[in-house]
Amino acid sequence: MTGHDLRDDLVFAEEDLVVAPARGGEAWKLLIVDDEEEVHSITRMVLGGYEFEGAPLVFLSAYSAEEGRKVMDANPDVAVMLLDVVMETPHAGLDLARHVREALGNRLVRIILRTGQPGQAPERQVIIDYDINDYKNKSELTAQKLFTAVTTGIRSFRDLQAIDRSRQGLEDIITASADLFRSSCLERFARGVLTQMTSLLRLEESSMYLGAGSGFAARDREDDFVIIAGTGDFSDMKSRLASEALDRQELELVRRAVGADDCLFDHECYAGCFGMDSGSRHVLFLRIKRGLSELEQRLVHIFAANAAVAFENLLLNREMTETHREVIFTLGEVVENRALIEGLHVHRVAEMAHLLACKAGLDEDDCELLRLAMPMHDVGKVAIPDRVLLKAGPLDEAERRIVEEHPRLGFDILNRSGNRIMQAAARIALEHQESWDGSGYPAGLKGEDIHVFSRIARVVDVLDSLLSERVYKKPWSAEDALAHLREQRGRQLDPVLVDLLLGHREEFLTLRENILQQSRDVETGEREKKS
Repeated sequence: MTGHDLRDDLVFAEEDLVVAPARGGEAWKLLIVDDEEEVHSITRMVLGGYEFEGAPLVFLSAYSAEEGRKVMDANPDVAVMLLDVVMETPHAGLDLARHVREALGNRLVRIILRTGQPGQAPERQVIIDYDINDYKNKSELTAQKLFTAVTTGIRSFRDLQAIDRSRQGLEDIITASADLFRSSCLERFARGVLTQMTSLLRLEESSMYLGAGSGFAARDREDDFVIIAGTGDFSDMKSRLASEALDRQELELVRRAVGADDCLFDHECYAGCFGMDSGSRHVLFLRIKRGLSELEQRLVHIFAANAAVAFENLLLNREMTETHREVIFTLGEVVENRALIEGLHVHRVAEMAHLLACKAGLDEDDCELLRLAMPMHDVGKVAIPDRVLLKAGPLDEAERRIVEEHPRLGFDILNRSGNRIMQAAARIALEHQESWDGSGYPAGLKGEDIHVFSRIARVVDVLDSLLSERVYKKPWSAEDALAHLREQRGRQLDPVLVDLLLGHREEFLTLRENILQQSRDVETGEREKKS
């Protein structure tokens, strides 16, 4: 079909082509892929001034399938693609459609196939095989039909995008709820709530028809609120105060919501305050940039209230985890004090174990679990007699056998609990004196038969012990301690872990020194208070 023929067939209908009142949105992207210049010109002319829900069209052009690939690579948010079949090859358009769906994994863009030679692309076959959303013969594509096809495509794209955003928000919430050991779980949960809320109201940041919705979730701190997570305008304001992030009217809305312990809508914003049984309060704030219907307001109330209850449960779980952690560190310090070990050994080995686990590529959950469990590695020493534990000189054979019982003693103490942290601590207590070459105790385990937690524990425990003063020795220099690690590589110690530590030696030594300095600062502050 020639450009002249196409122009004759595109008849302008008399109906009004404006579909909805303007709502201040961004633009929808329409990609025209056709090797005829006139097709591009006429399409732009016919759809000139087009708006859908207040957002205009942005026209993108490609004159071959190869150009179409580049445009789609750079613009994954194209809403509708008007695609010719026959261009540089008889099936170039179909090849592009397959590339978009399979190689790019883009299932959102609506593809409208336009062809002047229907016989070369049978309609039923291409719609099924190439995930085509609409099929138009150029000879029947009037202005009104083009408008209808584009509008239907944009509406479908909008709805699919909302569903995709909703799915992402749910995934955030589910992940945060199921993974309470991650230090960021509350922040991820709050982000998920915001994503879900903005999706519910079609306020998602990539929205092309309502503008970028912004919001934050915060927890109270005295007479203000600390931002936990944010989107849009507030995405970089974590840990900031709400009073620093909001304008005067918005802050007044938040304060009224807090004063009434209620949810309020005003100034095209939403502020909801939720008081919990624990005494804490939470604020959810959204910049909506439009009025909400009564139904939408009810949905916001219901969703936000339910999310606040779940959020409170996460806070309680975090507090329980922190309490558990404090108890574990306290017990570890009791062992330190009884053995006259330099203070904060358990803190240092816990942090160094976490760092080494991260360097070794363990996932975040395991790294945090190791940090929580590590302080209990020597708990079995509580059962070692003082005459042996505190002996300043070398141990005789009988005394050495007594000391070598502490891994099993520690395991017996910790293994009584089914708690995940205690189970990990029991494993570390039992195996932290095993050696890579099988010469360790109590079971003579070898290589990767030793749990990776225990292998990490052995490396950092050896390093910190060498650098620390004991009743039977003076502290070693950093150079001598690192040289000993290198000497025991592949013997007592996992060679891969030793290499990782040595490759980041300054990072580990700095971490250890920072913890020591914090301890010195605390001691100095306490002395000053007494004086």
